Amino acid sequence: MEYWVIGLIIVACVLFLSLFFSFVPVTLWISAIAANVRVSIITLVGMRLRRVVPSRIINPLIKAEKAGLNLNINKLEAHYLAGGNVDRVVNSLIAAQRANISLEFERAAAIDLAGRDVLEAVQMSVNPKVIETPIVAAIAKDGIELKAKAKITVRANIDRLVGGAGESTVIARVGEGIVTTIGSAESHKEVLENPDKISRTVLSKGLESGTAFEILSIDIADVDVGRNIGAQLQTDQAEADKRIAQAKAEERRAMAVAREQEMVAQVQEMRAKVVEAEAEIPKAIATALREGKLGVMDYYNMQNIISDTKMRNAISSSETTPPVK
Repeated sequence: MEYWVIGLIIVACVLFLSLFFSFVPVTLWISAIAANVRVSIITLVGMRLRRVVPSRIINPLIKAEKAGLNLNINKLEAHYLAGGNVDRVVNSLIAAQRANISLEFERAAAIDLAGRDVLEAVQMSVNPKVIETPIVAAIAKDGIELKAKAKITVRANIDRLVGGAGESTVIARVGEGIVTTIGSAESHKEVLENPDKISRTVLSKGLESGTAFEILSIDIADVDVGRNIGAQLQTDQAEADKRIAQAKAEERRAMAVAREQEMVAQVQEMRAKVVEAEAEIPKAIATALREGKLGVMDYYNMQNIISDTKMRNAISSSETTPPVK
């Protein structure tokens, strides 16, 4: 046999073995056998055909076997095909077993598929988490603004993780309780003297209902005095009343000016009528003279009387006027 044929056979064998070992995870199968996890080569090949990465199933299964958990490889593969994180679910089951928390695979898989971190939930059940609320501003009955910040210690409730509300709901409910407590206080000094009153009032409202957490405590971290909203509102009201009064005064002034202009117009009209009437007097006198109803002597006597009246008026006005020094 020629050398090139032998070389070709060797290359073909190498390619065949490379393809075989890349498609059939023999090393993974050996690792599983060494860890006392019974899985066949056919099962691993079937995972390849179902487009499942065998290491994503076998490695968590080895981890569970070492931790003493009895898990079914078919359930792990089904959870992987559903889009779940098999490694995180197995880690949460191991952590729950070590913490003596009752958690089944179906429950952990459902929590993981619901989009929640099941491992973090188990860890939060062992080590409660502290949630800090933002600054909540509220106004007491005396008009003083108070700004409070609370710290909420919560523990995950695994039974309510699926369908339960999250941290934002807890923060919103606590903020509502803080506003209610401060708003019902007669004076801001009551809240400053007894900040635990806020905690007692908020805890009595059952804020954890419908949430995925169990509230252990609510501690008021800080209470600061803000603005005097009552005085500011009174100042704004006084300014508004002032503007209303000014508007009404301006309206009255405009009406007075209109009435004055109307009276001036009436006086001018009356003066015009007087001037018009005085203009008719010479005509009437001339007519009376022509018709003989008024004599010449009578006319002169009337003029003398008019002149005498003007003189008397001038004398009387000069007597009442004080002399100029």
